[in-house]
Amino acid sequence: MKSILVIEDEARISAFISKGLTAAGFSPQIAADGLTGRDLALTGDFALVILDIGLPVLDGFTVLGQLRERRPELPVLVLTARDNPDDTIYALESGAVDYMIKPFRFAELLARVRLRLRESPQEQEVTELIRDEVRIDLLKRQVWVRDRLVELSARELSLAEILLRNRGNVLSREQLLSHVWGFDFDPGSNVVDVYIGYLRKKLGSDFVTTVRGFGYRVD
Repeated sequence: MKSILVIEDEARISAFISKGLTAAGFSPQIAADGLTGRDLALTGDFALVILDIGLPVLDGFTVLGQLRERRPELPVLVLTARDNPDDTIYALESGAVDYMIKPFRFAELLARVRLRLRESPQEQEVTELIRDEVRIDLLKRQVWVRDRLVELSARELSLAEILLRNRGNVLSREQLLSHVWGFDFDPGSNVVDVYIGYLRKKLGSDFVTTVRGFGYRVD
């Protein structure tokens, strides 16, 4: 299980990212200030760092510069509320492998994380998920049932993917909602149940099992 360091001072956002990364099969660790994050990144065995810019104690640009000097092989993805193009250019020229602006959808963040990890030569990323007659090609973003290509929306595919990656485990509606729709989405919405219905229609009525009072599971 690959470890990802999240350097983020806003507890709500770091908890949201941590929960999503855990559900996706990663082992996240949180640092709430730049100095702690820098020290962890320099000494820990992390596959990737997700870095905020507006951090206490030590700002994100300083952290990024020091990591590039001392651990240039460690990919750093900047995730920040700063949407100034100059900040984007500065971060990328300072060695960041990617730059995302808040607010964000976790599914997009996860896709970018996996992309950057695939670019690492030692990375052996899963490229296909299979459950009986259902097969998801993660590189082509295609879904097949038997030999038939099934058209799924981006969110239907993200939902099917997270369920298959956690096959045998129950995922709550809250976990699925935060992973696919983002941390700003209404927690009282029934959108997860609606999309589970879509998946059952397209991939088979037995694709997802409802675990009453807890959530959903793919067996």
